[in-house]
Amino acid sequence: MTGISTWQITLPIALAALAIGYVLGSIPFGLVLTRMAGLGDVRKIGSGNIGATNVLRTGNKKLAAATLLLDSFKGTAAVLIAYNLFGEEAGILAGFAAFIGHIFPIWIGFKGGKGVATYLGVLLGLAPLMAATFAIVWIALAFVTRYSSLSALVATLVIPVALWILGADKIAVAMAVMTVISWWKHKTNIARLAAGRESKIGAKG
Repeated sequence: MTGISTWQITLPIALAALAIGYVLGSIPFGLVLTRMAGLGDVRKIGSGNIGATNVLRTGNKKLAAATLLLDSFKGTAAVLIAYNLFGEEAGILAGFAAFIGHIFPIWIGFKGGKGVATYLGVLLGLAPLMAATFAIVWIALAFVTRYSSLSALVATLVIPVALWILGADKIAVAMAVMTVISWWKHKTNIARLAAGRESKIGAKG
């Protein structure tokens, strides 16, 4: 792949790609699904997050799985729509914007999730084999440690490095920035992990 300094995308196309990604990414599926199921506001339980891990704390595994899939596929959809309309660089920008939209959704006061599922969905659209790598790392660590946050933190570190080694530098840079943002969003999880107080997968507290 060519270097990051050789981007050819025009400003109007870049803005269109960012808009597509942000609008799709900002749909708060975790909140929508739990309310539709009569479970109230998911932001009032557990971590207060709208993502699948917190939805799981409602005790509804099917709803948590649906949240995970929808939060992932909105990232994939953003990438594929922009890619097919405008090309690879637009796809990268749309994926990044979808990730930002999930974390800072306009519909609920810019207070969204931590972006892990959407990160994976964006990766699926941009580099499917790397998405499989992410999933393998996450599942392996989650199985051993039972910590969703730790699994995500490690997986998001692996991906940009692997992409860079493989020469996918444009995607690597985008995913690296997303990794930094994801780690920032996980700062309280990191503190709890260090203190031994982080909730494990399936815990309701």
